[in-house]
Amino acid sequence: MPWLIALDIDGTTIDHDGHLADRVRRAVRAVVDAGHHVVLSTGRTVMGTLPIAEQLGLTTGFAICSNGAVTITLDPDAPEGYRLLRAVTFDPAPVLERLRGVVPDGVVAVEQIGVGHKVNAPFPDGELMGDQQVVDWAELAADPVTRVTFRSPGSSAEEFVELVERLGLHGVNYAVGYTAWLDINPEGVSKGTALEQVREELDVDPQRTLAVGDQRNDLEMLRWAARGVAMGQAPDEVVAAADEVTAPVEQDGLALVLEGLVAEAASA
Repeated sequence: MPWLIALDIDGTTIDHDGHLADRVRRAVRAVVDAGHHVVLSTGRTVMGTLPIAEQLGLTTGFAICSNGAVTITLDPDAPEGYRLLRAVTFDPAPVLERLRGVVPDGVVAVEQIGVGHKVNAPFPDGELMGDQQVVDWAELAADPVTRVTFRSPGSSAEEFVELVERLGLHGVNYAVGYTAWLDINPEGVSKGTALEQVREELDVDPQRTLAVGDQRNDLEMLRWAARGVAMGQAPDEVVAAADEVTAPVEQDGLALVLEGLVAEAASA
């Protein structure tokens, strides 16, 4: 009776400096070796997810990217190491029109799966994986996309929460990050909805689902799981959505959860 174990990446599997702790790596390996399904479930693009999967030794199975808009299967025989299973898109034009000019230093990106992003201006170094192609506003809105990302280097996450309320975004799903970062996805799409599709495909008992995350884009995932775990540094609203709280990422909180799961299974 395997578990489906959904893991956020940034702030959960790796710390905010991008470091993967050896203890976390070993714990992930232990649950895979025990026969459980580990699914990376992240706001990262496919290109940003694959290196973490490689570090963890995950070469097969599912990964959910772009906050649920993109689902891939890891495949070592595929040219890029994965195959695209699902991509859910929406028309970005109405959202882009609302975002245009709302903050002086606002930068916008629309995702191109497996390539990078089209942007209205370059994002700060290291924030987007893959190519950045600077285009005019009309081209940003020209085609359906899986995600729109809005960033304001000079603002705070709290200011972005207030900004979202003022914008009155409708017909989309959105999440504010731990910095002034806003991800906008198709309506009804989240890590939770994508994970439910994967759970059905794997035929895992709904009561054997575990999710671990630390940010607002993890809310639906934590509520979806039979056992939702918030990282110790998570905001209050994320903690409230979880069933339990583990230690912060700097103290290998994820490893504690996974080690406990393996120990419980061994003693059952």
